[in-house]
Amino acid sequence: MPPTAGPVQITPLELKQRLEAGEKFRLIDVREPREYEIARLDGAELIPMREIPNALGRLIEAEGAPLVVICHHGVRSLQVVNWLREQGLTRCLNLAGGIDRWSREVDPTVPRYR
Repeated sequence: MPPTAGPVQITPLELKQRLEAGEKFRLIDVREPREYEIARLDGAELIPMREIPNALGRLIEAEGAPLVVICHHGVRSLQVVNWLREQGLTRCLNLAGGIDRWSREVDPTVPRYR
């Protein structure tokens, strides 16, 4: 399968529905630690964007459930998803609109920040 096969993004609402249906995803948050402290999704693993290349080996080894990559607005996470797909991890998706959109559309208890 080519690295770009399949959808690249998932909306917050679709992710919520799929999680509620019992699908398993590995949530990878690529924001900085200070951002992660402000707002995060339950179960998300923090691997700042700059550390992703060093974490590639363990992401490949742990490949099972599809990855959903998260950032503030979905820009950094989309870059990470594209890079991971180029490295052969084809089962990864960008959370479209990031944690900010998640807060607006799915769970308003998740803080929003600038």
